[in-house]
This record gives sequence, structure tokens and C-alpha cells, in this order.
Amino acid sequence: MRLSRLVVAAGLLLSALVPAFGQAMRETRGAAAGNFDFYVLALSWSPGFCETSSTAKENPQCAPGNGLGFVTHGLWPQSEAGYPSFCEPSGRFVPRAVIEQFSGLFPDENLARYEWRKHGSCTGESPSGYFAAVKAARERVTIPDRLTKLATGSRVMPMEIERAFAEANPGLRPDMMSVSCGRRVFQEIRICLDRDLRNFRQCPEVDRDTCRANEISIPVSR
Repeated sequence: MRLSRLVVAAGLLLSALVPAFGQAMRETRGAAAGNFDFYVLALSWSPGFCETSSTAKENPQCAPGNGLGFVTHGLWPQSEAGYPSFCEPSGRFVPRAVIEQFSGLFPDENLARYEWRKHGSCTGESPSGYFAAVKAARERVTIPDRLTKLATGSRVMPMEIERAFAEANPGLRPDMMSVSCGRRVFQEIRICLDRDLRNFRQCPEVDRDTCRANEISIPVSR
């Protein structure tokens, strides 16, 4: 009887913790292209990504002295629940001319090609159309100056990062974005936009996926 009570208590504790920490978003691979509700623009804080990535030494983005700050991770088609990936036809090649046309949009060409395969293929756009959309989304967002001028060792609450972006971008609210972290280090901001990329929009599932740490560090650019 005592063991049964312990099992029940453990189950109740687990069910109580799941909503607090959120659940992984459902990924639908091989879905039909163009079937999504809105976009998520993911902007990585390069020093944070490089500090926490297991492949930093091999990644051109993390080369010493590059001085990168916020960089484009990708523009992701998103559904109200979950997201599509590697959509059909997923094997379309990105022409070299397209990569050159949008040089500098991503921190390296391999990431650009991967983002096309995983996310761009789900937009219903051509490679050039997708990269043009990434560029338009990036230009839609203003980076807060105070986040790029922090002193070494600065620690902030994730909510402070969201507030800084909200202040710098009229119409953007904390429930329209989320902060990503790893090992209590700031890695990324994810901002939700309408399909036409003109306006920010609410995205409850993305918002719930935000960093749960009380404070996180923001490594400086080098």
C-alpha cells in the first residue's frame, strides 16, 4: 500500500511539473509545402551560441575575432501547434547564384543551405523567394542597442531581453516572442510574424517555450 501511494504521488508530481517546463513542439516531417500559419524569425546571439555549442571549434561562425553579435539563424514556418519540416519536394538544390545574391544573410553558407532544406522547403517559395523573405523579416526587426553594449559578465532575466526587443520594435510584445538559453547562457531570440511579414503576432506555443532560468549570462562579442 505504501509503495502504491509513492507511485501515485510521483505521478502527480510529474504531471504538475510538465506544464511548468512546457512540452517539445511537434515536428511534422515531409508535410505539404505552404501549409503553416505564421513565421518565426530566429536570431542567434553568436557569442552565446558559440559558448554552448559542442561544434564551436569547427564552426566558421565561432572563429576567433569575427566579432559577430546577433546573426540570422532562420525563418521558420510555424503552425499554431507544432511546425512542418523537410517538406516535399525537399531535395531542391539551392543555386550558387542565390547563395551569392544573399551573401551575409546567414553567418555561413552551410547554415543557409540547411535552413532552406529544413524550413524553406515548407514555405512554398523557391530558394530565392525564401531567402528574400528571410532578408525582409530580418530588416523588420530592430536590435536593441543596450543588448549589444553590455559589459563582460552581464546577467539578466530572460524577461529583460524580451522587454528590450519590445521597446525597440513598436507593436512587439513579450507574448509574441521567446528567449532560448542553454546552461544559463543566452543563445537566441525568436520573434513571431504574420505570413506577410508586416506585423508581429501572438504565438502562445512559441511563447511558452521560453527560457525558464531566473537569470542568464550574455557573453560579449569578440
